[in-house]
Amino acid sequence: MVTKETGETGVSTGVGVLDRVVAILDAVERAPMGASELARHLGLSVPTAHRLVSGMVRHGLLRRDAEGRHHIGHRFTSSALAGAAVPVLKELGRATGETAQLWVRRDADRLCLASVESPEELRASVPVGTTLPLSAKGSAALALTEPATGSPRWQESVSERTPGLCSVSAAVWHGDEVVAAVCLAAPVSRVSAAGPGADYGDLVVAAADELSDTLRYR
Repeated sequence: MVTKETGETGVSTGVGVLDRVVAILDAVERAPMGASELARHLGLSVPTAHRLVSGMVRHGLLRRDAEGRHHIGHRFTSSALAGAAVPVLKELGRATGETAQLWVRRDADRLCLASVESPEELRASVPVGTTLPLSAKGSAALALTEPATGSPRWQESVSERTPGLCSVSAAVWHGDEVVAAVCLAAPVSRVSAAGPGADYGDLVVAAADELSDTLRYR
């Protein structure tokens, strides 16, 4: 049995909660496990294991699959995702002339993880690191919280969060979990009457699918 003090690595910091969290990460990195199995594997009480893994899922350190097993969470893919997103967003921006962004969820907010701005003087501009409440709406918030799974697979917003701006977004998936949203934002004046989804939705979905494929092999 792996001990709760040292985990798989055999390292103890003397900080009990931290050591247990790392032990759980070590365990699920080797093989996905449910909370009760983790308790047996690490010598934890079942209530303690359930409490820890629930908190880790909430913070994105773990993700839970449909069978109740826990895997390494999306927080550990953020850096790789940001790096992979930049060339994809550049190509999306080049094809459309508009601002392309990648958003991830952080509890009740969304965080801009990557952005490639339009070269136009009048453009949608949100710096990397910006956080916005999911309750403020917008197509990226919808893609992160209520992803479209049918047809069309994109969601749009027109002057909903910011008057005069519109956007279309599509979810990035890691397994059965939404981990990010690709968003294309533009002034309403440069979009046709049919809306940003009709103009650019297929391109945004293709960019999101490319990033989902990248994560599939990580």
